[in-house]
Amino acid sequence: MKRQFWLVFCIGMVLILLSGCGGSNNSSKEADWESTTYETVNNLDGVSMSVKEGTASPAGLTVILKNNSEKQCVYGEYFSLEKKVNGKWYQVPVAIDGNYGFNDIGYDLDSSAISEWTVDWEWLYGSLDTGDYRIVKDILDFREPGDYDKYYLSAEFTIN
Repeated sequence: MKRQFWLVFCIGMVLILLSGCGGSNNSSKEADWESTTYETVNNLDGVSMSVKEGTASPAGLTVILKNNSEKQCVYGEYFSLEKKVNGKWYQVPVAIDGNYGFNDIGYDLDSSAISEWTVDWEWLYGSLDTGDYRIVKDILDFREPGDYDKYYLSAEFTIN
């Protein structure tokens, strides 16, 4: 009787321990990523950003910025990457320790202009795993020095 009690007790403890190790369905590394900080993107009327066909790779891509408005726009080197997990966007964490920065430069995107911008993110994010991603860039609706509105453009892409 005592032997049966210990057998049942040990089996019960093993089951309890195993149930704690099961984890959630989203046990990938993305489970700890932070949610997007961009509530609104692509809301600058007449201005868009898309990924140039055939350029998306685990290390970078080229985007096409189009200004089909009467606005004078300016964009820079800054960008961020996000990954779609279970229908929601999450920030891809940077792969380097410490501080980092972007060149503080402004590229003009005149009215009725099209521009291509190529980015290599391996220095900041490393090589991306397979999945659905988007790149987010800020762009200014520039009127004159000190008078502008900031918007965010995004373009989605897939890494196979």
